[in-house]
Amino acid sequence: MTEFSGWLLDLFENPGGGISLWFIGVNGKRQRFLQKFPATFFVRVNETQAVALKRFLEKQNAVVHLSYQERYDLFARKALRVLAVEVQNAYQQPALFRKALHELPDLQYYDADVALSLRHAAIYNTFPLAFCRLKADDQGWIQEIKVMDTPWDIDIKPPPLRVLRLSPDTNPEDSTPQALIVQYASRLHKLSLQPVRALLINLKSILSQYDPDFILTRWGDTWLLPRLIEMDNATGIGLPWNREPGRSFGYRAERSYFSYGQIIYRGQQIHLFGRIHIDQGNAMFWSDYELDGILETSRLTRLPIQTAARQSSGTGISSMEIVTALSNGMLVPYQKQQAEHAKTALELLHSDQGGLVYQPLTGLHTDVGEIDFISMYPSIMVRCNISPETDPSLALEPSDEPPGLIPQTLAPLLDKRIKLKQLLAELPHWDPRRERYKQLTSAQKWLLVTCFGYLGYKNARFGRIEAHEAITANGREALLRAKEAAEARGFLLLHMYVDGLWVQKEGARHPEDFQDLLDAIAERTGLSISLNGIYRWVAFLPSRVDQRVPVANRYFGVFQDGSIKMRGIETRRHDTAPFIAATQLEILQHLAGAEDVQTLKEKYLDGAVAILRMRLHNLLSGEVPLEQLLVSQRLSRELEAYTVPSPPARAYAQLHAHGKVLRPGQRVRFLYTLDEAGVRAWGLPEMPDFKFVDTARYKALLIQAAGTVLQPFGWDEERLGTVVSGIPAEQDPLPLTRIKSPSFWSEGLLSDTKYDQVTS
Repeated sequence: MTEFSGWLLDLFENPGGGISLWFIGVNGKRQRFLQKFPATFFVRVNETQAVALKRFLEKQNAVVHLSYQERYDLFARKALRVLAVEVQNAYQQPALFRKALHELPDLQYYDADVALSLRHAAIYNTFPLAFCRLKADDQGWIQEIKVMDTPWDIDIKPPPLRVLRLSPDTNPEDSTPQALIVQYASRLHKLSLQPVRALLINLKSILSQYDPDFILTRWGDTWLLPRLIEMDNATGIGLPWNREPGRSFGYRAERSYFSYGQIIYRGQQIHLFGRIHIDQGNAMFWSDYELDGILETSRLTRLPIQTAARQSSGTGISSMEIVTALSNGMLVPYQKQQAEHAKTALELLHSDQGGLVYQPLTGLHTDVGEIDFISMYPSIMVRCNISPETDPSLALEPSDEPPGLIPQTLAPLLDKRIKLKQLLAELPHWDPRRERYKQLTSAQKWLLVTCFGYLGYKNARFGRIEAHEAITANGREALLRAKEAAEARGFLLLHMYVDGLWVQKEGARHPEDFQDLLDAIAERTGLSISLNGIYRWVAFLPSRVDQRVPVANRYFGVFQDGSIKMRGIETRRHDTAPFIAATQLEILQHLAGAEDVQTLKEKYLDGAVAILRMRLHNLLSGEVPLEQLLVSQRLSRELEAYTVPSPPARAYAQLHAHGKVLRPGQRVRFLYTLDEAGVRAWGLPEMPDFKFVDTARYKALLIQAAGTVLQPFGWDEERLGTVVSGIPAEQDPLPLTRIKSPSFWSEGLLSDTKYDQVTS
């Protein structure tokens, strides 16, 4: 008998029987163990249907055990007698179920398409990178496994991961790469893609000797790995991508789908066995929380790391609910079975009102406190016991019923997020744990944000629209109670938006001035509340179409620590050219240097206008790299479906003429130009000449972006346009040596990043 301790890296079905589990041992060894693990699905049948199902299963090439069991149905709120179909080889279970579904589509199936990692988690409490102790026989079959930590632990002992980074030297969408950049263990190599044999021999040596746990790539799913695999097949070198013997690759095709009002594109995926491959560009939220956040998402959802990196938060929260259901002996329906209850028009009007939004008082405001409920909707779901099988309260009061499926799932996640937020508030800025904690809370935020919407999603297994509506009703009640508490204490309410409010009171400039209000709101609502910050000043902007109409989510401001928060302005938009976004941010950072509004108006506005003049001079002089003028917009349909070609459609038509194919949901990058088409796609064989760029249009966009942030201080677009209208391209407008080109412009960082807060 062998005893082993280590971190669980990967877990998957073994075609030969049982399942494979790969561990990173405390002794440094990477080791595979096997475990017997049959996969069971359930079917609700009558006697006639049971006979038909048994006859079908007898014809299949699989070892199956049948038995009747009692399992709890969440929506029926009672135990049902169901037929358990236990498939001895878990690898065969998905295909067997699909055949049964095709032959007998009218049966009710449960636990049928549940991922292996979720089944294993429900029985053994495992999760990716869990620290385990196990006993195995001499053939490597696990006899006993014990998990020593939980997904809810904060400070865990990290495993000694080996990470290999691979990327082509250029973006394959723009030009053909010539070399492979390889980074590992503080080493950096640049390997030429030609000759092929030399490249593959060097790469094989690195993979074999370094034996990485993680392979992080750029364009790995969509270009790099397919290209390297093609080369390897042609030469027969035999790159050791997988640790698992006899396994090839896990392919998942590209797809476009409709979600929350827009078309989303996900590129093809290539998964490994015994190693982890993550394409940073194809990972769902890499730009938000990077590797630590992906590992946190995987731990919380129990999804394999490669899957968690590429799946939406909706899939993550659904996986957590499935694990809770399986752990409690509840049936997991193959498809959603609950339809919305019939309602009259008046009932619909009262029930489906969404979150509460007040129109803000537009203009500039000083000494403003921003107060946020901490994860309001998930907190309401836990406090009021809102779940598909419960009778939700609409009075923001705790329920007397036992906790439902959704509160059971969310409560530990919510507790962990609140603890992390409290730790972050106490940690000094130099503490090395801050960055990791921020990435963890970001991953948790996306799961918690999604859990509310997913409850109302039409295809959610455990969704119920009435529960979704109950959450928003309680949210409106919580915000109204917060409003009453603020007004009772003499605060002026400037704005309310779903889960937060902005308040102002003469003399309230310090956190302690808001503490009484925070305590009152917490007491009235029973929800966690926090002071997100105190603004030196904040500006709520009106609509661009009608200046008399305020916009709920279009504002920017500077906190007392100098950090900037912005919503709905050009810098936050993904279709803003990086040069435009960087200039607007540069102006904001300049304004954030003022200690108060009076100083800003007296000493900083001229400098802000000077920044605009300088950047216009850079534009008109041809000094701005073309990459910084690229506009990126998403294709909403196939090319032939456009009746009136939009700029991205015209740009895609140019790419399509050169053989490049894009799918709906993918982004196309282009320049505004002076020719008949008005745009030029980026990635065409010939590089465009700057003289064909429509600088007049970019100038208008630049003035518009500057006007957005300077309008509250008396400098609207018309006034700015008058001041800068006479800038010639051949002369330097202002000798301002203290205003330098920002690094985020010269380095092009804004092309992929949108900032929530920026420290000045």
